[in-house]
Amino acid sequence: MSRRRERAVLALLLAPVTLYLGVFFLVPLATIVVFSFLTPGLYGGVEWSFYHWNYGRIFGWADGITEVFEPVYLRILGRSLGFAALTVAICLVLCYPVAFWVSRLPERWRALFLFLVTLPFFSSLIVRLYAWLLILRPSGLLGEGLMALGLRSTPLELLYTPVAVVLGMVYVMIPFMFLPLFAAIDTLDRAQVEAALDLGATRTQAFLKVVLPQTLPGIAGGAVIVFIPSVGNFIVPDILGGARGLMVGNLVEQQFLAARNWPFGSALSVIIMTVVLTVLLVFVARLRARGA
Repeated sequence: MSRRRERAVLALLLAPVTLYLGVFFLVPLATIVVFSFLTPGLYGGVEWSFYHWNYGRIFGWADGITEVFEPVYLRILGRSLGFAALTVAICLVLCYPVAFWVSRLPERWRALFLFLVTLPFFSSLIVRLYAWLLILRPSGLLGEGLMALGLRSTPLELLYTPVAVVLGMVYVMIPFMFLPLFAAIDTLDRAQVEAALDLGATRTQAFLKVVLPQTLPGIAGGAVIVFIPSVGNFIVPDILGGARGLMVGNLVEQQFLAARNWPFGSALSVIIMTVVLTVLLVFVARLRARGA
C-alpha cells in the first residue's frame, strides 16, 4: 500500500472521531470562551458586546460599580485545587499497596477483585452519595457506632464539612486511581527487583530505583484522571459539603442555573480549564525530565 493511500485510509478512519470531537467538544469549548468576554443579559443569556469585567470581578480589576472584586472566588478556586490534590494523594496511598497485593493473586481471584473495584459503577452516583449522608450525619451509622463503642460521648459532626467532601471524592475517585496503577504494577519486571536485592540493595533502594520508575506512568495516569474531575466536581460538595465545602464547580453551576449569569459562569469555567491545563503541563514536563 502506497504512503498516499495509507494517509487517505487513516484520514477516513479518523474522520468520524474528529467530526464528533469538533462538534461536541471544540465548538462548546469555543462558545464558553467567547461568552466569557460578553456582557451578561438583564434577564439571563448574553448581550453581544465586549465585557472584560467578568475576569476583573475575579482577579481584581473590576470597576467597583457594575462589578465588584470579591477575593472569595480566588479562595474557592484555591480550595478546589487543594481538595483535588488531597484526593489524589489519599487515593494513591490507599490504592498503591492494594494494587501490588491484587497483582500477586491467582488469575481468578484477581478478576474478582477487579470486578469489586468497578462494582460501584453499577449503581447511581447520587444514590451512593446519599448513602454517605446516612453514614456521616450526627445520628448516622458512624456516629452511633462510635458512641456505642464508648469512643465518643457526643455525636460526630462530619457532615457538611471539608472532611466530608474529601471523603466523598476519595470514595468516588478510587477506581480511577486503582485501574491505571494496577495496569502499571501488573507489567512490573519483578526480575529487576530480585536482581537489585541480590546485588545488595535494600528494599527501600529497590523500591525507589526499580519499582517506582516502572510504576510512575501508572501513578501519573491515575493522578491526572483523578485530579481533573476532582477540581470541577460539584455533585459531591453539593450533597456532602454544604456552604463550608463549596468548590468552584458549584460556583459555575450557580452562575449558569440560579444567577443566570452565563458570562461570569463561562469566565469561571475558562479559569478552571486554564489552571488545570497549566498544572498538567507542568506535571508532564517534570515527568519527562525524570524520563517517565
